[in-house]
Amino acid sequence: MATLYRKYRPQNFDEVVGQNHIKTTLKNEIQSGRIAHAYLFCGPRAVGKTTLARVMAKAVNCLNRKENESEPCDKCEICQEITAGRSLDIIEIDAASHTGVDNVRENIITSARVSPSRCKYKIFIIDEVHMLSISAFNALLKIIEEPPARVIFILCTTEIHKVPATIISRCQRFDFRRISPADVVKKLNYIVTKEGIKIDNKILESIARKSEGYMRDAESLLGQIVSIGGKEITQEEADLVIPRSNLVEIINLIAYLEKKDGANSIGLVNKLVDDGVNLTAFISDLIEVLRKIMLEKINPGFLGAEFGETLEIKINEISQKLNLEQTVAFIEKFVKVKNELKDSFIIQLPIELAIAELCSASPLRIAPIANAINPIAPKVNQNFPPAKESKEASTPASPAMQGMGGEIALEEILEKWHEVLTRIKAYNHSLSFILRVCQPIDIKGRELCLAFKYKFHKDRINNAQIKVLVEKILSEIYGGPLLIQTIIDENLEVNASSLVAPVVEETTETIVEEKTEDEKPEEKKEEAGGGEPNMLDNLLKTFGGRVVK
Repeated sequence: MATLYRKYRPQNFDEVVGQNHIKTTLKNEIQSGRIAHAYLFCGPRAVGKTTLARVMAKAVNCLNRKENESEPCDKCEICQEITAGRSLDIIEIDAASHTGVDNVRENIITSARVSPSRCKYKIFIIDEVHMLSISAFNALLKIIEEPPARVIFILCTTEIHKVPATIISRCQRFDFRRISPADVVKKLNYIVTKEGIKIDNKILESIARKSEGYMRDAESLLGQIVSIGGKEITQEEADLVIPRSNLVEIINLIAYLEKKDGANSIGLVNKLVDDGVNLTAFISDLIEVLRKIMLEKINPGFLGAEFGETLEIKINEISQKLNLEQTVAFIEKFVKVKNELKDSFIIQLPIELAIAELCSASPLRIAPIANAINPIAPKVNQNFPPAKESKEASTPASPAMQGMGGEIALEEILEKWHEVLTRIKAYNHSLSFILRVCQPIDIKGRELCLAFKYKFHKDRINNAQIKVLVEKILSEIYGGPLLIQTIIDENLEVNASSLVAPVVEETTETIVEEKTEDEKPEEKKEEAGGGEPNMLDNLLKTFGGRVVK
C-alpha cells in the first residue's frame, strides 16, 4: 500500500502546495513556448522540488495540452507513462549515488545525444545535484551550456552553495520556500476528506506546526496517526505520535505573566507536571508563541496565521496587552530556562524561578558566590548611632542619583569617597582605614565593586553587619540604594593620598593629639629596638589603633 505522501503527490501545477512565485513563472513559460534549456530548483527538503520537476516534464510533453494552456491533461498516454515512471524520455538521476564523472558521461552526455523516442522533449531530472564531484560538474557544464535540441535539464538541490557558479549561471534559478501552516492544513484536510477519516482540525494544526513547513513530513505524520487511530482519530491517539503542544495553557501562562500573577502561573506549571506534560516541549512552544508576538509587534502580518484561526485570535488578544520590552524579556528568560531544564533535579524549578523573577516588582538579586556560604543571613541590628553632622554629609545627591532607579558614574563615586570615609569613621573607627586601602573599580547599575589587596580586609567588609552599615552610608551619601561587591586584586596599588586626602590629614592630627606625654618616651624606647616600630605603625594605620598603657 502506497504511503500518503506518494498516493497524494501532486500531478499538476494547481495541486502543488505553495510556491506560487515559481508556478506562475513556469506556467507562463509553457503557455508562451519560451522554455529554457536548464532549470535549477533549490531550497529546503520536502517542499516540492522534484514534484514540480515531474509536473513540468508532463506539461511540456502532454499530447492534449492546447496552446495558451499550461496544465497537463493527466489522461494522455505520455502523461500516464510519466506518472507511472515508465517514460524512457524522462530520466531521473540521483546524484548522491552517481557522483563520478563516468556516470555523468554514460547516463547524461551519451543519452542526451539521442533524440527523444516518444516525447517532444527529453528531460533530465538530477536530484541532489550538489553531490556531484568537481570533475563531474565540469563534464556536465559543457552539455548544459550547449545542449542538444529537445533536451531540458532540471537540477534539484538542498545545498545551493555547493553548486559551482558556472553551473548556476547557465540555469534559470528558482528558490523554493517552506510551506505555510495554513497551506499544510489545507492539504491535510484534502487528504483526510478523500480517505474518509474523521479528525479534529486542531490535530491537523498540530501536525502542521510539527512539520515546520515541510509537506512530506506533515503527510508522513498524518500517515502514522492514521495507522494508529483508523477512520476516527482522537486527541489521545494523536498525542502518541505528536507531543501535546498545550497552546491554550501557553496563552494562559502569558496572560498570568502580563498581570504579574505568580501564584496562578506557578500553579499552572505544576498542574502540567501532574498531567505528565513534557516541559521541554512546553517551553519550546512558549518561546515560539512569544517570538510570534514579538515579530508581529515589529512587523504586523509578517508571519501570518501560524497557529490556526482559533488560537490566532487568542494570541492577538494577549498581544495587545504586552509591549515589545516585556515580550523580549520573556523570551530571553525562557530561552535560559530551556537550557537549564535538563540539569534540574526538580524539573519545574527553573520555570518557577523564572516566573518568580518576572512577576516580582523588581528583579531578584542573586547573592554573589562569595557570600552564599550561609544562605540564611543573621538578623542585623540596624539601630546605628546617629552620624555626626558635617558640612560634607549634607551635600545634596546628584541629579543622576535622583529616584530609586538612577545610575551613577564611577567618577562621582571617587569624588565623594572621602565623605564615605568620614561618615564610616563616625560608626567604626577601624573600618574607615580598611576602606582607605580598597579601590572602587567599577559600578554596574546599583552595584559598586570594591577591590582589596588582602583577603582579611575583604572578609571584614563582607561581614553581614559591616556590609549593611557600609551600604546604608552609601545610600545616604549618593541619594539612592547601592550594593557592594568585593574582589581580591593582589596587584592593587592604592594611592590613598589622592583618594582621601582630607581624611588622612584629619586622622593624622587626631592620632597626634591623642598621644599623651607618657606615650612619647615609650615610642622612643621602641624606636631603639630597631625594625619593630615600622610593623607597629603599619598595624596602627591599618586598623586605626593607638598605643595605650
